[in-house]
Amino acid sequence: MPMPRWWGHVNKRVFNPRAIAGGKYPVLIHVGRTSGKTHHTPLDAHPVDGGYLFVPVYGPDADWVRNILAAREARLRIDGREVALTRPRLVGPDEFPDGVTRPPKLLRVTTFLRMDLKP
Repeated sequence: MPMPRWWGHVNKRVFNPRAIAGGKYPVLIHVGRTSGKTHHTPLDAHPVDGGYLFVPVYGPDADWVRNILAAREARLRIDGREVALTRPRLVGPDEFPDGVTRPPKLLRVTTFLRMDLKP
């Protein structure tokens, strides 16, 4: 696992609410797969042809990744607007966009979440 799970719990309760309230970070809006509750997750959103690529630093089994894969859609609040996304899928490092700083090798992130803009 790239990052320890305990750090994810700290992030979820301490840093994420501040990042969302600050409005500077892209926020992925998705629905919980069992609760049906709407979640807001601040993430780096890397534009790719026809969509966005996200870095699951806690691994592909992170709750937000599983929620989006189950729902098959999400919304992204970025640059003061909201875009609808669809077709979530896990992809390898070969789909990481050129010119974007990759996650540090120390994190061992090899799987990314790719989503397309909803027509």
